[in-house]
Amino acid sequence: MTIGNTASSGSIRDTVRAAHPHELDNIPWLHTLTPAERKRAEAAVVVGDADAGELVCRVGRSPTYWFGVVEGLLKMSNDNADGTSMTYSGLPPGGWFGEGTVMKREPYRYNIQALRRSLVAGLPIDEFHWLLDHSIGFNRFVMNQLNERLAQFIAAREADRLNNPDARVARNLAALFNPVLFPGVGELLRITQQELAYLIGLSRQRVNEALRTLEGQGAIRVEYGGVRVTDLVALRAGGLPGTRWPVKTAKPVSPTHAIHPMPPKAR
Repeated sequence: MTIGNTASSGSIRDTVRAAHPHELDNIPWLHTLTPAERKRAEAAVVVGDADAGELVCRVGRSPTYWFGVVEGLLKMSNDNADGTSMTYSGLPPGGWFGEGTVMKREPYRYNIQALRRSLVAGLPIDEFHWLLDHSIGFNRFVMNQLNERLAQFIAAREADRLNNPDARVARNLAALFNPVLFPGVGELLRITQQELAYLIGLSRQRVNEALRTLEGQGAIRVEYGGVRVTDLVALRAGGLPGTRWPVKTAKPVSPTHAIHPMPPKAR
């Protein structure tokens, strides 16, 4: 069996397997199903490894699966006519994406690429439609996803227009901490400064400056291997005019607290 529509035969196709029980437990929509529906869905879900840089979905290809992130980090993007790339969203653990494309059975209008080695789950498109036809709980989950994603893209559009880099970093970080779209993140997002820079479109150095500012304002705490949110409301506000955050002196991020890549996780 193959998974996805990558540009060429890749590792994700070669590593497809049935999902383990602990992986299934972390798939949020499975908990909305009846026992009979869940048994059917669990038997259909497969997972596969995507190497850094590998495409999980590609513009113009028809969907065969509905995808979700079990481990790692993906990005949703598209290529402009001038050769530059536009990133729409990061996709951390717990996030399922592309339901609109799968519902309409239309070709992808965006690329999904792994920023680091990631474990991706897939529900076959026919099983997705079967659940739409038979499961009230699943329908509610998908509708909630679509509604939440619309709000996310509106917020992202607003963030892109901000001239304040600190506010852009804050808004983009807040989107990755969305508990509805990305329930697997919790309070600690495993991400590097370089990965943040790719997602936001700023230099790694400027992202580091913004993280120091946001940490000084009490919105986040930079930890080894990631960022912990301490005030999601403040982070969502993004330091826009009129926002009142507690004023603290921003201190440089020491080497022991800088964001570092996470060590490989044994599977």
